[in-house]
Amino acid sequence: MKPNLDSLRSEIQRELETRGIAVFHGFPRIHEAPAVYWDTEAHPDYREFLDVAQKSGIKLVALFANEFSNDLIEDAEQRLESLPREDRRELEATLRRLRGYAGFISQIELSFDLAPRVYIFDLHTDWYDDLSDLLEQIGEAEEEDEDDTALGGYFSKN
Repeated sequence: MKPNLDSLRSEIQRELETRGIAVFHGFPRIHEAPAVYWDTEAHPDYREFLDVAQKSGIKLVALFANEFSNDLIEDAEQRLESLPREDRRELEATLRRLRGYAGFISQIELSFDLAPRVYIFDLHTDWYDDLSDLLEQIGEAEEEDEDDTALGGYFSKN
């Protein structure tokens, strides 16, 4: 996966306009209707997704492009402070590496509604997946720490 999806975002917008499909610049979809996700691993070409939309009579596609900022990194760094030092080292190194991606497009989401479902093409960079995994690890470590505190410290982590 490319480290920056910015050129792909421009390409997608041109493709939508060429096909006569209106572009709604929105935010990620909150799924009130059941959502169906496109298999971007096996079919990463957004044109296939747009072919399906077009053949289904879709005239409007929502486009979301997430520009990565250091806000997520700063939030994660603050959350890391509550963890034991030995748990932080590797996570801090990953966060330092991820800072270099500030300003890059990390995720592109295309979606359309075809009742009763929302169809979604969600593409993101590998480094954004790394950040998501890291945030999940921090959350799990925080929960472990809360559990240990709730038990009064009677149980060892060993």
